[in-house]
Amino acid sequence: MRSKLPEVGTTIFTIMSRRARELDALNLGQGFPDYDIDPRLAELVGESMRAGHNQYAPMEGLLSLRERIAAKLHGSYGVAVDPVDAITVTLGATEAIYSAIQALVGPGDEVIAFDPAYDSYQPAVRLAGGRCLRLPLQQPGFHYDWDRVRAAITPRTRLVLINSPHNPACTVSARADLDALAELAQRHDLTVLSDEVYEHVVFDGKLHHSALAHPGLARRSVAVFSFGKTLHATGLRVGYAVAPPPLTAELRKVHQFNTFSIAHPLQHAIAAYLGERPDCGARLAGFFQGKRDRLRAALAGSGFALPPAQGTFFQLLDFGAVVPGSSDLQFAEDLLTRARVATIPLSPFYEEPQPLSFVRLCIAKRDETLDAAAARLREFARR
Repeated sequence: MRSKLPEVGTTIFTIMSRRARELDALNLGQGFPDYDIDPRLAELVGESMRAGHNQYAPMEGLLSLRERIAAKLHGSYGVAVDPVDAITVTLGATEAIYSAIQALVGPGDEVIAFDPAYDSYQPAVRLAGGRCLRLPLQQPGFHYDWDRVRAAITPRTRLVLINSPHNPACTVSARADLDALAELAQRHDLTVLSDEVYEHVVFDGKLHHSALAHPGLARRSVAVFSFGKTLHATGLRVGYAVAPPPLTAELRKVHQFNTFSIAHPLQHAIAAYLGERPDCGARLAGFFQGKRDRLRAALAGSGFALPPAQGTFFQLLDFGAVVPGSSDLQFAEDLLTRARVATIPLSPFYEEPQPLSFVRLCIAKRDETLDAAAARLREFARR
């Protein structure tokens, strides 16, 4: 057979998690919590199944859940979103991104994304017949070069894909970035796909600026969110896409032939949980900032530099002063085999890898996991 993605192999996340299990290593690589979910959510899932919600859900998502989502968006961003025609429940954020790209991108179209870019973006564009033009965020600090973006736009450009809070750069886009993007989108009639799965995980008093709340972007954007991130339960695989009705209608055309409908009892359970705990997202920033600060304090004076993450489940570790000249892939391998700590190097997130001395650490772990990992990292640096 002829492969449509001949050079695509197993993701770095799967590889590092598998090797962490084989070596009995602490896994700070793949971004999933190692602590329990809220017991009440588990109870509601059981109640939903016992109540008989075990057959197909509506294709576009359970209406009561979409109403809860609309209320949440209004509370978070002050926006009024129609739960009937503007919200679609998806199989996690990954399916929302995939379905949106298949709906909006055609053969020969160009999509602008920013490296380091999450690894599902480019394959989705290619499977739609498009070309993904990946522009690197600039150092220091992983910031946008809007002049370079402006120069990259051609008559074939259809979509710009942004991600904030950003995985893996751990940055949060400023309002000025959305202003610059809106100006370009309006001038060139572009659509924006905004990956906002870590919307609530922002630190040090920063604000998450959603495309849904920007007057220049709201009517031309698809915004993607994840309950797996908000509820500490990545295995739920329940997300949602929010877009104006014309864009939503096109997305649903793909969604109905992709996953069709999402686990019915989980949708009932999440809707009930949001009814009981409508502020659950508001607690995440403080919770994860505490995790970030704990890890950074534990590694102070180790030789590693940890520029404070602005958001997400992650924290970057700069190993340049400890192992000068090492590639991130080699450093991650050495750390895994010699210290038994699994991390994620940044180079797989680039089309053209940059000479950066960073690996990504997941902070969505128990305090004892973070403490044990920090002790191993300090010993590795000492040796």
